[in-house]
Amino acid sequence: MTQILQKRPPALNIRAGHLARQLIEKDGLLAQQVDIIPGAAGGPKGIGIQGLDQAIFGDFLARVPQHRTLIGSSIGSWRFASIAAWGAKEGTERLAELYTNLYFHKKMTRQEVGNICREMLVNLIQDKEQQLVQHPDYHLAVISVKAQHIFQSDQALPLLASVAGIVSSNALARKHNRLFMQRVISQPETGKQFKVQDDFVTHYQTLTQDNVTPWLMASASIPGVMAAIRDIPDAPKGSYRDGGLIDYHLDLPFESQGIVLYPHFSDSITPGWFDKMLKKRKANPENQARTLLLSPSQDYLQSLPLGRLPDRKDFTLKGLDQKQRIQMWNQSVAESQRLGDEFLEMVAKQNFPQFMQDL
Repeated sequence: MTQILQKRPPALNIRAGHLARQLIEKDGLLAQQVDIIPGAAGGPKGIGIQGLDQAIFGDFLARVPQHRTLIGSSIGSWRFASIAAWGAKEGTERLAELYTNLYFHKKMTRQEVGNICREMLVNLIQDKEQQLVQHPDYHLAVISVKAQHIFQSDQALPLLASVAGIVSSNALARKHNRLFMQRVISQPETGKQFKVQDDFVTHYQTLTQDNVTPWLMASASIPGVMAAIRDIPDAPKGSYRDGGLIDYHLDLPFESQGIVLYPHFSDSITPGWFDKMLKKRKANPENQARTLLLSPSQDYLQSLPLGRLPDRKDFTLKGLDQKQRIQMWNQSVAESQRLGDEFLEMVAKQNFPQFMQDL
C-alpha cells in the first residue's frame, strides 16, 4: 500500500506591495535588489524570528554584500545592532540568550527595569560600538521619540495625563500624536542618510560609538515601564522614549530603489503603538509599495509551546514560572529555524509568486 505523506503547512506568510510583486514576478527575489530592512518594535517577539534573521543576514544578503539601511525601533534596533556587531548567527543568538535569561517581577520600579535592560544592552554590544556604527555594509538607523510638554516627565500624574491625551488625540488622527512627541532618527554621518517626510517633526542625530548605547536605550524605553533617557551625548536636552510609540511597525515612506525586505512577527503593519487599539488603522499602501513582508503563519504559531511567539507579558504570566518560561522561549527560538529554512528554499526555487498575497 502506498503511504500518503502529509505535507506540513507553510511556516511563512508572504505579503508584497504592488511594486515588489512586479519586481519579483519579473526577476525573482535577488539579494542585490534589497536596499532597506525594517525592524519593528515588539519586545521578545523579535527573538521569535531568529531563524529567519539568520537566513536573511547570514546567507541570503551575504551573497551580495552592499550598502543597506537597517532601520529599527525598540527591539528592532537591538536586533540589527547585535547583527552588525557580531554577525548574523552570533548576534541573534547573543540577543536571544540575554533576553531569555532576564528576570522581571511586577513590583519592580522603573529604575530597576531600566538598570536590567541597560545591563543587557551593555552585554550585547560592549566593545563592538565602533564595529556597528562603522559597518561597511549596514547603515544602522535607530528610531526613538523626543517627548514634548508634560510627556517629558516620569512622574505618575503627568505621565498618565500624557497617555490619556495621546490616546484621545490619536483616535482623531495619527498626526495629532505630534502634540506629545517628535520622531528622532539616529544614524552614522557616513553613508546614505535615511530621511522621512510625513506629518511628524523628525530630528536627525549622528550615531557614534559614544552615544549608540543611550540611543538604543532610548529606542526601547517604554513609558511607565522604564524611565525616559536623558543627557544623551551630543543630543539636545530632553526626554527620549521608545521609538515604537510613533513607529511601531514602521509604516514609513521608504525611498527604496529596489525591495524593502521586512522580516516581521506579524502579517500586518500597525503604524504606531497606540494604533493597536484602532483595528481600522492600517499601513499606507504607497509606503509599502516595495515591501516584501515575511512573517510566521498561523499554523506555525499554533505549533509553538505557547501557541504564539514569546511576549513581554510572559515574565509575569500567572502559572508560568521562570524555568518554564525560559524552556518555552528556547523552544520557540529553536523552532524558528523552520522560518529561515523555508525562506531559503523559496529563494532556491524562486516560487514566491505562488505564495505571495497583497500587502
